[in-house]
Order: sequence, then structure tokens, then C-alpha cells
Amino acid sequence: MKLRVGYELQYEIPQPTPLIAMLNIHFSRVADLAAPDHIVISPPVPISCYRDGFGNWCSRILAPAGLVRLSTDAIVSDSGLPDQLSPDAAEVPVQDLPEEAIVFLLASRFCDSDRLLDLAWTLFKDTPPGWARVQAICDYVHSRIEFGYAHASVTRSASEAYQEGRGVCRDYAHLAVAFCRALNIPARYCTGYLGDVGTPAPYPPGDFAAWFEVYLGGKWHTFDARNNIPRIGRVLLARGRDAADVAITTTFGPNTLVNFKVWTDEIIEERA
Repeated sequence: MKLRVGYELQYEIPQPTPLIAMLNIHFSRVADLAAPDHIVISPPVPISCYRDGFGNWCSRILAPAGLVRLSTDAIVSDSGLPDQLSPDAAEVPVQDLPEEAIVFLLASRFCDSDRLLDLAWTLFKDTPPGWARVQAICDYVHSRIEFGYAHASVTRSASEAYQEGRGVCRDYAHLAVAFCRALNIPARYCTGYLGDVGTPAPYPPGDFAAWFEVYLGGKWHTFDARNNIPRIGRVLLARGRDAADVAITTTFGPNTLVNFKVWTDEIIEERA
């Protein structure tokens, strides 16, 4: 299966402003690209790039004053298979975890697992450890939070999402990640493209999506508390402790987002 993925972001910027973009497809999926998903900037400005501490590809620019447009349009190959299920995946004792997983046990800016420790054990202490426990967390978070774009907040933490009972996909992921960490299960936040392949119409406007991965049975597994069913066509952009680590753009000055468009569309190939 082939997917056309891309975005168009336009900002009104009153003065030259440094900007960091995390908009390139993750290195683990680069081999699936038909061509590089370069960031196209209008008006054109120099770009410098680096990898952050989590291996994500970051692009730095000095955005000029005025209307600035960031965009890409790429084709990526995908297996066409839904997220893999591994119901027998077991929890790994903390003392046996690889060092790179330890950071994903700790509380972070938006995944304040320390505030949810007692609640997590009260809610999930009787669930079977491992895959079943993480799925129980997803089921709970899916039913606890009411989805709505009007509920979006860039400052809402996991504990606040629990209290308010509303949010968008990042809030589902933050709360589920925080519960996992409180239960000694390493969990990391993910962002990327996720279209509507295999789901019934009507489809909502395109957007970037958030989900999470947990370390069970010696490997990382994908979970999605927002949709709570295996999905097709998930294309990773970045991973981190929470949304603060993987912001699509970070600007160091005033700006206004005036246009936002994201697409993840299946390419229907005609057979000869």
C-alpha cells in the first residue's frame, strides 16, 4: 500500500524568529519513502539539521518577518496491515530493563505519573500484568476522556486530563503513558501521520496524530488509547517522553498560525 502524506503550515510572524521543526518522517521509516520528504519553506531560508537526544530529526531556521509557509508532499510505502497485537507480551522487571528504557519510566512535563501513582495502582492493581494491563489502561482512558478539537490545550497535563475528562489525541496518550509509568511499565509518546484507511466515512479533517509505545517482552509495542483499535497506515515522525519533546514546531517569539493542513491519503493504484 502507498500513502500520500504531507502538510502545509502557514505562520504570520511579526519579526525574525528562530524556529525548530520536527516534521520529517522518522529514520525507522525512511526506507519506505519514494523520495525524501524535504521541508519546503517559503520564502526560502537556510536550514540546519541535527538529531535530538531521542534520535528525532530536527530542522532549524530563522523565520523571516511576514507570512512563512512550511510544507511537504511525499509518498510512503506501508504494509497495509493493522497495528500488531502481542497479547502474550510480558512486563520486564525494572532491574532487567535496558538502560535506554529507564527514562521512559520517569515522570515528565505532561506525563506527571508521580501525581497519578496511587490512582494507577487503585485502578489497575487487579489486572493481569503485561499486555492485558496496558490494554486495560487504554480501555479506561478511552472511556474517561471525551474527544473534541475544542478541548485542545497545549498546557494540559495527564493528571489534568484525568480530572477534566476531555481532550484531544495527545491527552489520551499522555494519560495512558502516565498510568503505564506509574505501574513500572516503560512508555514513550509518539507523533506522526495516521489517516483513515480501513475506517468508515465520514472522515474528520486531516491532522497529526498521537499514540504511544510500551516496552513489553523485550521490544516496543504500539498502543492507541484515542482510537483503541488496531489501525492501518501509521507513519511515525518522532518519539519522546511527552508532547514537549516532539512538538511539530517550536518558535522562539510571537507568531500566529493562520493555516494548518495535513493529509494522509491512500493511493489507489489501477491494475492493468
